Amino acid sequence: MSGASGEAPPRFAQTAHKSILPLGKAPGSLRGLTAQERMTVRYTHLHLHSEYSLVDSTIRIKALVAACVRDGIPAVALTDDSNMFALVKFYKACSAAGIKPIGGCDLWISAPDDPRPWRLTLLCQDRDGYLNLSRLVSRAWQEGQHGGRALVEAGWLSADASNGLIALLGRESEIGRIALNQGVAAALAKLRPLARLFPDRLYLELTRCGRDGEENWNTAALALAAELGLPVVASNDVRFLKQDDFGAHEARVCINQGRVLADPKRPREYSDQQYLKTPEEMAALFADLPEALENTVELAKRCTLELKFGTYYLPDFPVPEGHDLASHIRELSRQGLKERLASAPLAADHTLADYEARLERELDVIIEMGFPGYFLIVADFINWGKQNGIPVGPGRGSGAGSLVAWALKITDLDPLQFNLLFERFLNPERVSMPDFDIDFCMDRRDEVIDYVARKYGRDRVSQIITYGSMAAKAVLRDSGRVLSMGYGQVDKLAKMVPPRPLDLTLSDALGRSEKSKKEPDRVVREFCEAYEQDEDAHALIDLALKLENLTRNAGKHAGGVVIAPTPLTDFAPLYCEAGGGGVVTQYDKDDVEAVGLVKFDFLGLRTLTIIDWAVKAINARRAKTGEAPLDISALPLDDPAPYELLKKAQTVAVFQLESSGMQRMLKDARPDRFEDIIALVALYRPGPMDLIPSFVARKHGREEVEYPDPRVEPILKETYGIMVYQEQVMQMAQIVGGYSLGGADLLRRAMGKKKLEEMAKERAKFREGAAKDGLSGEKADSIFDLMEKFAGYGFNKSHAAAYALVSYQTAWLKAHYPAEFMAATISSDMDNTDKVVTFLDESQAIGITVQPPDVNASEYMFVAVEPKTIQYGLGAIKGVGQGACESIVAERANGKYTDLADFCRRVDPTRLNRRVLEALILSGALDALAANRASLMLQLPDAIKAAEQHLRDRQSGQNDMFGAAMGSASATPVLEIELPTVPEWPLEQKLQGERDTLGHYLSGHPTDPWKDELAQLSTCPLGEIVDRYQPPKPRRNDNDDGNRFRRGPDTPWTVAGMVTAVRKRGDSDAFVRLEDGSGIIEVSFFGELYQQMAPLLTRDEMLVVDGGLRIDEFSGGGFQLRARSACSLADACRRHARLLQLKLNGIGPGFVEQLQHALAGYRGGRTSVTLHGYRNRHAQADLELGEAWRVEAIPELLRTVRALPGVQAARLRIVKQQD
Repeated sequence: MSGASGEAPPRFAQTAHKSILPLGKAPGSLRGLTAQERMTVRYTHLHLHSEYSLVDSTIRIKALVAACVRDGIPAVALTDDSNMFALVKFYKACSAAGIKPIGGCDLWISAPDDPRPWRLTLLCQDRDGYLNLSRLVSRAWQEGQHGGRALVEAGWLSADASNGLIALLGRESEIGRIALNQGVAAALAKLRPLARLFPDRLYLELTRCGRDGEENWNTAALALAAELGLPVVASNDVRFLKQDDFGAHEARVCINQGRVLADPKRPREYSDQQYLKTPEEMAALFADLPEALENTVELAKRCTLELKFGTYYLPDFPVPEGHDLASHIRELSRQGLKERLASAPLAADHTLADYEARLERELDVIIEMGFPGYFLIVADFINWGKQNGIPVGPGRGSGAGSLVAWALKITDLDPLQFNLLFERFLNPERVSMPDFDIDFCMDRRDEVIDYVARKYGRDRVSQIITYGSMAAKAVLRDSGRVLSMGYGQVDKLAKMVPPRPLDLTLSDALGRSEKSKKEPDRVVREFCEAYEQDEDAHALIDLALKLENLTRNAGKHAGGVVIAPTPLTDFAPLYCEAGGGGVVTQYDKDDVEAVGLVKFDFLGLRTLTIIDWAVKAINARRAKTGEAPLDISALPLDDPAPYELLKKAQTVAVFQLESSGMQRMLKDARPDRFEDIIALVALYRPGPMDLIPSFVARKHGREEVEYPDPRVEPILKETYGIMVYQEQVMQMAQIVGGYSLGGADLLRRAMGKKKLEEMAKERAKFREGAAKDGLSGEKADSIFDLMEKFAGYGFNKSHAAAYALVSYQTAWLKAHYPAEFMAATISSDMDNTDKVVTFLDESQAIGITVQPPDVNASEYMFVAVEPKTIQYGLGAIKGVGQGACESIVAERANGKYTDLADFCRRVDPTRLNRRVLEALILSGALDALAANRASLMLQLPDAIKAAEQHLRDRQSGQNDMFGAAMGSASATPVLEIELPTVPEWPLEQKLQGERDTLGHYLSGHPTDPWKDELAQLSTCPLGEIVDRYQPPKPRRNDNDDGNRFRRGPDTPWTVAGMVTAVRKRGDSDAFVRLEDGSGIIEVSFFGELYQQMAPLLTRDEMLVVDGGLRIDEFSGGGFQLRARSACSLADACRRHARLLQLKLNGIGPGFVEQLQHALAGYRGGRTSVTLHGYRNRHAQADLELGEAWRVEAIPELLRTVRALPGVQAARLRIVKQQD
């Protein structure tokens, strides 16, 4: 057998390291070695856990292999706890370093007569042993999970199941336990059957790590070994590499167990001796038992596991009689192409013969490379999905470049129409597995996976594992917890680590890594200071550095599914959740492919679900009016309406085009054809973004379109001479450099990897090809340099085109059917309140009315009830689950709800508890059932009691003789109850309830009671800025200093409103969103002003801000204010209110006293008080209260006087003047 790249079989392979011994060709021989060399092969570790054990160990595979090379350890075993996650990584790393890898596992065996499981270490002797171990480990997870552990039942260890496996029994085995507790004789009785089960393959393991009971076991083990003639091996049960890693290892164990290091009750099962000792250290430790050392080498020689890499195994696809895979795919593809071209026009400049020639060329390559089965399998499950109404994406990745894929309906883009290249997907000059990533509707993806499992066999289909690791922030928090440090202290340190870049490590933050030396902005200054100055922080970070990026848990890959030709355990062991669900392979996506399994990507794309819901709603409406149903896959790509929407950048909820940066770009680019959308999607990424201004200028004729060579105009014309796509780089190499497309694909990959020697070779080849057409070396070099620059960040056009189609479909729906589209969009994100609010704001901005939630009208989801009207979905109310919503809607079919008692009585009581009912009241969904929300809240306890009584009556009625005859619920008499009414809550209380349950306000805005005051304090309401603002004339010298970052002049302006969001940047800046019910603005606070104002910059605070107003170029068209001074509404009123006017009507005799009482706490301010329409028995007059009654007219006071009986209105007259 040879590996993927033809390396020698990984045995005790020969290397340049003198200390690693060449052990001959035959597995297990010591032939040809001198006596002295034989003496130096003294020891090999056979019991070792890596980080992939999850429960313990801090050993990383790379570091382990490096240590073995350094210490001259010729072979090493990996025996992780109950799993084989790391076997392939371990095997490859050892083989590459010339060390012999031995695969194995620590299993926990559950015995019928002992509740405590015991440890059995198994090592693979050969391929049979590997397959048996794979099956045992898989079965333990699938059938033997107890309390989070995977146990192997003793009964599963039959002679067949243990064939090819070598067993080690140590002090944690059943034999060890019995020997220590009941003596050697009792242990012998248990050991004999195991010796028969593992003939010549059973070893007793001796350890000297200073743990309890070790020496007693070693003595017993030597006695047992002598009695039964069994060999003993010396072991160090390794868990970490260096002795000083013991502390980090203990912390890792505690993190896994959820304990803290200082816990006196925690089990202490490890010692500081369990590190990777050198052969010399082990020889000294077991100097009295040299045979125990020698046996480790003998045992290692018996293990000859070989894993084969680089061969792919596809499941057998059933073909009709008389066909093989090749003839079947040819027939289906030709037939499919006819069907496609019957309904789609030929691409411009192409004939039917072009299509047929391309199809045959692709088929030849697919068949020659051995991939027809792959295409047929993918086509089969995609078409099953389409036939069962499951939305499937038009394609993604380079697969959209294949005409065969289009003919087989795997993709929905004609590659000839968009100049997509097959070689970008399958290159005959580079043999690698084709890779179709398929997008399915999020909600129904699992149905397709289930279909595949049914078709090929559930034991042959599985999803793929992923491993979660301890990343920078998490490892700090975990380490802090096990060190028992205070939450605040740890939290402060963790928050110093910035969230971006995503791959930032603690070594980067401390400036220790190579990366941080090249990119100094990765270093976090305050983090370094804390590390140097604070002892606790120093200890915490040191521990975290040792644990960072260790594998912590297992998860499931987002979309990867493998399908095997035989049961999966022939290729990879399996892992699953407790109860046997959620089966995944134990190897991750790279390792699964290495052992030959083929991965299919089933991805869930929420946008497809949205399109599907919208189209269903649209077709329901069209059916009522007798229109033909809409076919979303047959939209004309030149409809002007969606392009108008894009030009205005009304792209909230439009796939891929909704970010503020994208909106700015759309406004500049004004796309008017489908190719523009493809290009913009491809360009909007770091790197290519720099080309956008030039792309836009060339499109609109402000910059000349130039081509590097006149022959490439046909391929660069659609992007105005700019190389946007990898496909264009490939075609340039073909046209100018004389490459084949396969060779051009290799060139593109080489350019992307930036390998210098490879690039020099390719450059020479390119010059040679170009010279044939008479191009000078200089010109060829300049074109090559240009291609190299673009290849680095060119985008895959097949992927961009397929995703641009989805973008276009969403834009088309939004332009033509906005209510249905927005209702589907909001419904798909109902559990994310912030998104719901964004989409509702957008719906109102494009002229759609959103009816408030109402139990007599709403469904679970948002629904378009009219072309411009959406009915709120009950599912978006926080605290009301889907079950409750569906019960409410289902029962409503029997008639509308009349009052709260009727509602409580009729809806399934198991779905409605008090918390759900309160959420419904606060959100306004029950407004139709009483005079107001305050009354509903008052009626609630009695309504619930009456409903419970009704249910009891009904149940007892059904059980007695007469009730049974009546049978129906209507037979139960209804208890009439009182439903009292009270005045409505103040607006603020109503609004608070709406915000708590809906995330936003429906009945008004919290600034409404202060509208008048805010208007007097600000230049104008926020919603009117757009009409009132006039940009200042540019000053002379504005751009003369050459500083293009200098801000132009802004306009002095005052805004007032309520803080709804605060974004902080470090400790010096904040960006605050203010709202006043008419509009929104972002206000920036910098430096000293931010430090002063920080306490006021909190949600719900009312602020008045003076500053400079300008159009916000950055976020695409709103306004932005740079604050110069600010104060709270209370402060502004206190300072500037001159007069408090109370308008009275129908006051009672106690009014004067009440008023005195109300004003008492606020006297001593600057504001005079006047009473309009004051009357007593004698007369009516307008009065001004004297100087002594001047008050501080803050909002609290207004709230108090407005609540007085007889006060019809209270308003302030505010005169702003500089204090």
